[in-house]
Amino acid sequence: MKTMKGPAIFLAQFMGDAPFDTMENACRWMAGAGYKGVQIPTDNPLCMDLKLAAESQDYCDELKGSCAQWGVEITELSTHIQGQLVAVHPAYDTAFDAFAPKELHGKPDERQKWAVQQVKYAAKASQHLGLTQSVSFSGALVWPFMYPWPQRPAGLVEEGFEELARRWRPILDYYDECGVDICYEIHPGEDLHDGATFERFLELVDNHPRCNILYDPSHFILQQLDYLQYIDLYHERIKMFHVKDAEFRPNGRAGVYGGYLPWVDRPGRFRSLGDGQIDFKAIFSKLAAYDFDGWAVVEWECALKHNQDGAREGAQFVADHIIRVTDKAFDDFAGGAADKATNRKMLGLD
Repeated sequence: MKTMKGPAIFLAQFMGDAPFDTMENACRWMAGAGYKGVQIPTDNPLCMDLKLAAESQDYCDELKGSCAQWGVEITELSTHIQGQLVAVHPAYDTAFDAFAPKELHGKPDERQKWAVQQVKYAAKASQHLGLTQSVSFSGALVWPFMYPWPQRPAGLVEEGFEELARRWRPILDYYDECGVDICYEIHPGEDLHDGATFERFLELVDNHPRCNILYDPSHFILQQLDYLQYIDLYHERIKMFHVKDAEFRPNGRAGVYGGYLPWVDRPGRFRSLGDGQIDFKAIFSKLAAYDFDGWAVVEWECALKHNQDGAREGAQFVADHIIRVTDKAFDDFAGGAADKATNRKMLGLD
């Protein structure tokens, strides 16, 4: 068995104001809070220059060395924002323009080409940094038709997923050339939002070896999906892990869909680690049993608690849950000699 690495933290929800106004300040703060690694959002120029990282090994060596000097290592790169733009239904064009440079607003075709290039830059940058996994969103063409009313016309979902696969297949091939996995965060709002949708996509990309999963149980408890059995079903494809808590408390006013309420008033809402309902002892045990040796990365998203408090508590929470796996069976002390002759004698076969 293998021991996972951590604790690490995703910087996306932190960068901006002091003490997270520079990469150096953010890394030093996180190291001081107990983190050993940081997951970097590649869309944020405060963290890195993605294009330069794809073009320059020297730049990546310097970035990697600086992070080490500041007390952390880089765990993975994120292209959540850019991956979202690989596939956008026209209903969301205006909203998702905010994810792209201003000169691409109102130009969905050019925006999509930009996004594909960005995701590819992350593959090469990951290779330069010596990383073997990167996380992204799949984007969504079919999501507006998630609830079948009016009845979906025959073939609509199939055509949407076939197009999604056509867009991602060359990207997956490029990641394979770079020796990097794309780990899709399985997430509501994306066409890949549960096990069934991931299976559909995986089949359409011919079970591509670089098509993998970032496991985040918080998105499953909000869908009322069995987040433990999910590990049993897809552990071979789970290559990344976001440690994020959540709770689901249905009431007479709203349920899974949330009633368009603000996060704090929804029956399902994200919480800081330890404040929600997720059984992390069982999750860490299952991942250890399946030899997951990636990073345990805290993603702070909480409707109530301050992010700095959530980050400090999260580092200790993960450290307390990581299982240093055993290298021997607990009852080895009681075992006798093992050989074929003894075994046959004990079975009465001689």
